[in-house]
Amino acid sequence: MTDTTHISPRDKAEILAQALPYIRKFHGKTLVIKYGGNAMTDPALQADFAEDVVLLKLVGMNPVVVHGGGPQIETALKRLGKKGEFIQGMRVTDAETMEVVEWVLAGEVQQDIVGLINQAGGKAVGLTGRDGGLIRAQKLKMVDNHDPAKEHDVGQVGDIVAIDPSVVKALQDDAFIPVISPIGYGEHNESYNINADVVAGKLASVLKAEKLVLLTNTPGVLDKAGKLLTDLTARRIDELFADGTISGGMLPKIAGALDAAKSGVNTVHIIDGRVPHAMLLEILTDQAYGTMIRSH
Repeated sequence: MTDTTHISPRDKAEILAQALPYIRKFHGKTLVIKYGGNAMTDPALQADFAEDVVLLKLVGMNPVVVHGGGPQIETALKRLGKKGEFIQGMRVTDAETMEVVEWVLAGEVQQDIVGLINQAGGKAVGLTGRDGGLIRAQKLKMVDNHDPAKEHDVGQVGDIVAIDPSVVKALQDDAFIPVISPIGYGEHNESYNINADVVAGKLASVLKAEKLVLLTNTPGVLDKAGKLLTDLTARRIDELFADGTISGGMLPKIAGALDAAKSGVNTVHIIDGRVPHAMLLEILTDQAYGTMIRSH
């Protein structure tokens, strides 16, 4: 716990009162949160994250958590003597790797998060894309970046065909907090590994979420001088793509964020998961702890 004894009672009351307009504004609204990076591997930040999610639920919002697990998958593959292979930033997923992905994500990682949220006083329920027919997927066709005629086979990596959010709605209308592993299923019941940012973005659109929050290992979107861009519109982002300001690992993240912003999610927040309680600070105060992308 952070020591707050040095804050006077009056200041504490001020801080709480400042959160009130935000609590009122987002009461009853859905927030989709992509949980990954440092926030997911540092025990103190894990506890902060769980507390934040529970608090948001208790003040009347509906948080839905989608998690990644890249580092945990790497560790498990190493244990089996398998080396992870990537093409254009996507993990090549053969049948054996897919098995590992499933037991790491849907088993270990998901259950850890469910446990943390429950420990913080919430009621979390773990789901994969199979539960309630949540995420239907098909094999991702990956076109070569340089030669559009060429396609890469990345194995059981999925592209979302459809999301049926009824199971999520049923849970969140009750007192539960859904925790979703980004695994989809195909028409022959085969499993697909799907990028967690993509799942979070698409789920936010389908649920007509008020906000999509992406916890990352960066302060947010930076300009070419390394300064944080706190407030962006969808149009401005298209310009940043065009002039190369946004590149590398940020591309899929922002592309998903942009799709969500263009399809009805009011605001997308890309925030620094290394900051304790970054999520509460971003949602319940007027301080910017990352980049906010507005739909218009």
